Amino acid sequence: MGSSVLHASYGLTASRKMAGPPLNKCEIQRPRAILCRVHMLFHAIAISALLYYRISKLVHGSVPFISWTFITISEMIFTFIWVLTQAFRWRPVVRTVVRENLPRDDKLPGVDVFICTADPTKEPVVEVMNTVLSAMSLDYPAEKLAVYLSDDGGAAVTLYALKEASEFGRSWIPFCRKYEIKTRCPEAYFSSLGDAERLLWSEEFKAEEENIKSKYEFFKKNVEKAAEVEASVRPYRTPHVEVIYDTKKNEGVEDKSKMPLLVYVSREKRPSRPHRFKAGALNSLLRVSGIMSNAPYVLVLDCDMYCNDPSSAKQAMCFHLDPKMSTSLSYVQYPQIFYNVSKNDIYDGQARSAYKTKYQGMDGINGTVCSGTSYYLKKKALFGHPNHEDEFLDYEPEKNFGFSSMFITSLKALNGKEVVNEREILSDATLEEAKNLASCSFEENTKWGKEIGYSYEYLLESTFTGYLLHCKGWKSVYLYPESPCFLGCTTVDMKDALVQMMKWASGLVQVGFSRFSPLTYGVSRMSLLQSMCYGYFAFTHFFSIACLIYGIAPQLCFLFGIPLFPKVTDLWFAAFATVFVSSQAQHLYEVLSSGGSIRTWWNEQRIWMIKSVTACLFGCLDVLMKWIGVAKASFQLTNKAIDQEKLEKYERGKFNFQGAKMFMVPLSLLVLLNLGCFIGGVKGLISGRNIEEMFGQGALSLYILVLSIPILEGLIPKMGK
Repeated sequence: MGSSVLHASYGLTASRKMAGPPLNKCEIQRPRAILCRVHMLFHAIAISALLYYRISKLVHGSVPFISWTFITISEMIFTFIWVLTQAFRWRPVVRTVVRENLPRDDKLPGVDVFICTADPTKEPVVEVMNTVLSAMSLDYPAEKLAVYLSDDGGAAVTLYALKEASEFGRSWIPFCRKYEIKTRCPEAYFSSLGDAERLLWSEEFKAEEENIKSKYEFFKKNVEKAAEVEASVRPYRTPHVEVIYDTKKNEGVEDKSKMPLLVYVSREKRPSRPHRFKAGALNSLLRVSGIMSNAPYVLVLDCDMYCNDPSSAKQAMCFHLDPKMSTSLSYVQYPQIFYNVSKNDIYDGQARSAYKTKYQGMDGINGTVCSGTSYYLKKKALFGHPNHEDEFLDYEPEKNFGFSSMFITSLKALNGKEVVNEREILSDATLEEAKNLASCSFEENTKWGKEIGYSYEYLLESTFTGYLLHCKGWKSVYLYPESPCFLGCTTVDMKDALVQMMKWASGLVQVGFSRFSPLTYGVSRMSLLQSMCYGYFAFTHFFSIACLIYGIAPQLCFLFGIPLFPKVTDLWFAAFATVFVSSQAQHLYEVLSSGGSIRTWWNEQRIWMIKSVTACLFGCLDVLMKWIGVAKASFQLTNKAIDQEKLEKYERGKFNFQGAKMFMVPLSLLVLLNLGCFIGGVKGLISGRNIEEMFGQGALSLYILVLSIPILEGLIPKMGK
């Protein structure tokens, strides 16, 4: 597998030559779409009535101006985001694949796997190596597969662990292939997740399995011991590219024992040069892989998201090789599914609303958002527009891609403009050029990060790059298979969940207020419905402002006897009640129809309120501070090391607010304010206030209090101390 021609040659012509039986099926969820459209009309009428009541009362000046103005602004924000949400519900689809119609293994295109890690203390090395081993074990021809690990920490332990993983892989990969093991992540296989695969096997299998388990424990022990000694991140370093396993070693080896190319990349980092975070790492991998394997497709994985179903690559090829869609298809997105989600998912770690509802809705209107991991991307999509992928190669390619004749040649091979002779991957010239491609200065005065590769505009590199691909006319598909193709590790405490949400909120709000806003830049380049979906992701975090107002104004008015809602006996009250009940019923329907339960619905209600007035609020404030120059863009790495005590508390369904003091300040104040106002408001009702006028505010305050029970439980012990 020595050259770019080996992987690129098929990718050039496969989509043009293939014809015959279908490779995939797409089914519109008609009952769901029809029901949602009927609900849209019904809910829109109720909202219109509500807003008419609010605005007419304000115009006539017959109500307290300040409180009514604030509550009207809040309801208009809710309405704006609700309108954007309807795009997801317009045309939801479900896709399936027909793998048996794929061409033979020797006719499949090459796939490069990109795995990024940055800090061995927050991203445990053994976990990263399990992801690497699962990728190396994919059910795909070894000579068509290459795995690249980007180490942005430059830690010695990561390089050592990768070499140890390669050695263990010599035993692990043949074992998986021989017995057709599906769980090809060693840690998962030797846990309870792999129990089903150990049934009804022979004594020979049990003996081999015991031997493999012994080797894995030895490998794991060595890596963990090394991590205790050397797990520090090197802040500044020179580029380091090392081939850990060269496929030339596969010569004369039987197919079941062949291993893919394995490469370690640690790009250069200097204090005077911009580092570009994960986007910079991915662009470096694009260049380094270009002169080594040059596969036309790439699988991008987070370091804690291992390959659970080894057939994921072939499933993705059922779309990439479909002649009806391949010319405009940029990536195939899989859902992020987590193995450590408890039955009572109190933090909504599974993100059911996104992966089981919104992504299917976007898939029906030219493609879903790129989530940053678990997607198979066509490399050429990052280098131009559909049917014009080579536009930057036609004129002065060095000014666009950088001064590397070897890399330019690989791009020409990828686009069918040049045939490259076989060359040794381990040659000194190739490795030296790879280091040059991973240097800080290589991208200077080029279009990398601007018009080529992953965008450097915002920290949410994959999501924003996927958005730009859709703006250029590329499409994507979303595949939610019955068996999860990828499994990861979700956050198990409040602090990490809120830090992660704040990072997303900050990045997405920045896009919403930039020149790339989906409602201006996007709507002129893609369909209205698709731009509405992207607009939802960019502006949904303004729920925090609406929730903040709704968490303060009605409660204070309830305390002082100022009515904000119609009398419960008034016909206009029906509009408010209908909007509330209708939205709750829609949410409940989506939860139940996607396999959730009443408990799931309640947990999502609760965590949505908590995240809105904490992480989303801080995310919006972060954008404001960056805009006025108080703060700078920074990359916050999510902690993926699992604390056993936190895990046990999470599995019991108990909220863990430890370490989340910053987030808890506004949340605690709002809950205490709501409690005090509710008690004071009820006393006012007892002393003779009009119950009909104050019923709406009292019911709202009670509803928020019930949602806030976990926060109150967390506050009571502290107040006691």
